[in-house]
Amino acid sequence: MSTDHFIVRVFLVAVSLIVATDAVGRDGPIRPFKDDLFSRQGVIESRDDGAFQIIDYIEERDINDRDEEPERRVKSPYVDTRVRRFQVNETLQLAGTRLDVARVGPDENAAFTVIFIHGRGGDRRLGVNDLTFGGNFNRLKNLAVLNGGTYYAPSIKSFDPNGAADVAALIRHVFELSKGRPVILACASMGGFICQSVSRDKEAVRYLKGLVMMGGPPDPGFLTTPAARLKLPVYLAHGSADKVYAASDQIALYQKMAAKKYPVQFRLYNTGGHGTPIRMCDWRDILNFILMGR
Repeated sequence: MSTDHFIVRVFLVAVSLIVATDAVGRDGPIRPFKDDLFSRQGVIESRDDGAFQIIDYIEERDINDRDEEPERRVKSPYVDTRVRRFQVNETLQLAGTRLDVARVGPDENAAFTVIFIHGRGGDRRLGVNDLTFGGNFNRLKNLAVLNGGTYYAPSIKSFDPNGAADVAALIRHVFELSKGRPVILACASMGGFICQSVSRDKEAVRYLKGLVMMGGPPDPGFLTTPAARLKLPVYLAHGSADKVYAASDQIALYQKMAAKKYPVQFRLYNTGGHGTPIRMCDWRDILNFILMGR
């Protein structure tokens, strides 16, 4: 190779690195994974500089056209199951209790950790199922591993203070294993009661970076909690046609938070039902928002 060709090649590599770094800097620290399939969601309405968005959701397109078997098996382009090589089931001994979890990624020194809390009738298998919910859990698993993070899906025994205590112990456990790096707690449906309890735990919130609520119960008293006093970023997602927890109640909570200039984002899936946020949430958007704190 001539000297001139070598110089040109070095220049092109340098430019590509600058462009890649600039893209990461604009969007946040989490690098893309299948963004063309998961992140290009149509926005019907945007308010508050994008903090509140109404997202276009059509069941025929977003379930029937996306799945081989509607709600049972997503089409193969949406998943990369090689991530299963990094997945294990284990039982953790935590503060005098045993907790069954699925873990995807390293058990130590994770760049960040996501803990997903399922709703009623679920267990750890739900949060690591690659093929249901439009492949969205598979994307989360891949985003975690590709970016040096770890993902936990525990089996919640109860949605009362005992269940919340188990999750609080898990939060501290992974915080210590990752040497103080960010821990994100995401709660879906009835699992939202766990997020509510943890947000009131003065000890547990010290180890958290942020909270995610997907189709969960509203918490009118959130702004009085220890989590709120720490200004932990909160990401809310809801279906506009949710028949379990009314979207209007969650919107009212968002409005209270936004009025206080609280770090919060809301995604409302137009015509979506109770389970829509689990299928449709853009995990890269969520992680970047929480990790950047704004």
